[in-house]
Amino acid sequence: MAFLSEIFQLGTITFILIGSILGLFIGALPGLTATMGIAILTPLTFWLPPEQGLAMLISIYCTGIFASGIPAILINTPGTPASMATTFDGYPLTKQGKAGLALGINAIYSGLGGIISTIFLILLAQPISSFALSFGAPEYFALAIFGLSMMIGISGKSITKGLLTGFIGLFIATIGLDPIMSTPRFTFDQSALYEGISFIPIMIGLFGVGEIFNQVLENPQKIEKAKQKIGRILPSRKEHKEMGKPFAMSSIVSTFIGAIPGAGGDIASIVTWEQSKRFAKGKKKEEYNNGSLGGLAATCTANNGVIGGAFTTMLTLGLPGDAVTAILIGSLMMYGLQPGPNLFMESPDIVYTIFGLLLISNIVVIVVGLFGAQLFSRIMLLKQEYIWISVILFSVVGSYALNNSVFDVWVMFISGLIGLLFRRLDYPLGPLILGLILGPMAESNFRRALINNHEQPYMIFFTTPISLILLGLALLTLLVPLIRKAFNKKSEAA
Repeated sequence: MAFLSEIFQLGTITFILIGSILGLFIGALPGLTATMGIAILTPLTFWLPPEQGLAMLISIYCTGIFASGIPAILINTPGTPASMATTFDGYPLTKQGKAGLALGINAIYSGLGGIISTIFLILLAQPISSFALSFGAPEYFALAIFGLSMMIGISGKSITKGLLTGFIGLFIATIGLDPIMSTPRFTFDQSALYEGISFIPIMIGLFGVGEIFNQVLENPQKIEKAKQKIGRILPSRKEHKEMGKPFAMSSIVSTFIGAIPGAGGDIASIVTWEQSKRFAKGKKKEEYNNGSLGGLAATCTANNGVIGGAFTTMLTLGLPGDAVTAILIGSLMMYGLQPGPNLFMESPDIVYTIFGLLLISNIVVIVVGLFGAQLFSRIMLLKQEYIWISVILFSVVGSYALNNSVFDVWVMFISGLIGLLFRRLDYPLGPLILGLILGPMAESNFRRALINNHEQPYMIFFTTPISLILLGLALLTLLVPLIRKAFNKKSEAA
């Protein structure tokens, strides 16, 4: 139990608090992702003991992911890609004068999602890691197709418009070098396009700058009046009961998605939001995309729920579950520790220390989120002009900081104009980002699977159980809404 004395030392607790403050700042600024923050701040931990250095980095990770939901809720601008789905129901709640409640749900369920996934990590690390290790190119392709099938679920009123914007995202994802042959595609001899167009400036432009442009054209007094209301922060017992099933489903699903290398919170939040909508009934189903508490709870849980899964893969197999754990592997190696099966036998104390730090950091997320919700909500009391200027300024900084590129800033502004146009024409934005994120994953793994299986290349997708199940779920996801829509039309006609 020596690890407990290490965790509850004053120095370790101090660095947890420092990391939480830094994570709050990093996550709340659009474009400054948790990955970027940890990459920048990791060198500062070189001189610290392992438990203190890891305390700072892990708390940045947990708080940064949670904090990215704050601008998603208040100004419809995700702080990181993982919070894109938080805008679906978080921002509509703000427009209804329930910003405080949305922020409270974000804090509580982000923290609980992280705690549940950490408990899964402690109890089921080996089985989950074995499951993640079974993923090859066919399984990754099937997972991407399953994710892309969610386009229908997040398309809003018009499935056709949702699919159209989704395919626009897939097209943008093809710009750059071919993932297998490295030949240029749609680059027009512009070196800035060789590495493709990053989805973060596009996401900031579509959701952040596009929303600002739209508000400028709206009636400012109408918006001002709606946003003056902050409301209560803590959900009622009845509301907790309503969010119980989405929370339970999301905490389990996001942990397993997090354990799959390369599948992060952006995929998990969209999948869990769509699935919770699928199981909702009656009026509760109609609330999704319009301020559903269940939908918001599912996405907030998934954001931090993937963390335990990502650590499972990192600690047991030595493979990064996501971009952040890839950096943390380097941090562990810096301390003379090699992530993998031997870590549990050679350094059990450091493993248990990591478990404890994850639990404490997610508890801090709940405390900071609830106590800070009133302060965060005060943003809505500022004059609209100040909010507009601040969002555009932070959007420019976030887009430029990604690659130190002015090109990304132009991409962000152009995306903002496209976001304005789509809002005016009532085209959903979620499918475009989904296609942009999952397109490269689907294409590269599809081609790798074909290259590795010459005799019957296409059969490989139907002969592995995981791939077959995921493709079957994707087919059901696409067909069920269409069948239900046809059945409803027939019933109305009758």
